[in-house]
Amino acid sequence: MPHDTKALVLDFGGVVTRTMFETHDLTERALGLAPGSLTWRGPFDPATDSLWQAMQRDEISERDYWHRRTQEIAELTGNEWTEMAQFVKAARGADPDAVMRPEALAAIDIARQAGCKLAILSNELDLFYGADFRKKLAFLDDFDVIVDATYTRILKPDPRAYQLCLDELGLPASACVFVDDQLRNIRGAETAGLQTVHFDVLSPRSSYDQALSLLGLPSLLQGDMT
Repeated sequence: MPHDTKALVLDFGGVVTRTMFETHDLTERALGLAPGSLTWRGPFDPATDSLWQAMQRDEISERDYWHRRTQEIAELTGNEWTEMAQFVKAARGADPDAVMRPEALAAIDIARQAGCKLAILSNELDLFYGADFRKKLAFLDDFDVIVDATYTRILKPDPRAYQLCLDELGLPASACVFVDDQLRNIRGAETAGLQTVHFDVLSPRSSYDQALSLLGLPSLLQGDMT
């Protein structure tokens, strides 16, 4: 392997897909809910989402947050869901490509064409989305490594999670740029020695441009996202 090989390492969640907060309209249509039924907005309006604020204070985990939201929506729709994957599959399963971030797909393509390795490092890829979800996403075939704590049981920011990914990539931490929307995970990656980008869901393009810059690659072009 060339000594100068680099890797783009992505969280999945809000980094590769538009967040559930951004797609309330799609969720409401898919689940037969009236427009405006879903009002929680997480990082897009934290002042009105007390549960999100509790998660940011580390009073509850991200899994706890989505478990509570799943229970709420199950009650609204008359379902007996016990797992986040049941909610996501119902809301997004029919057309997962519709919720992909175009900026993510463009950045992944730039990195791939430049010879960078690609990895997903997620705490709950199949737990939240279901194993069938990712099978519908052709671009994941280009990824060299997918490390999912659904199976490893080692959650970011545990340093072992990052090391598992590095071991599978066969690269030193300094050669990898890690992108995640949760600050606790970014701090864990920094401790592990990775270069990092704290993904801003309010400004996805600038976040991906920052990651590409750290890899020594050109920024996104408007044409890449049409």
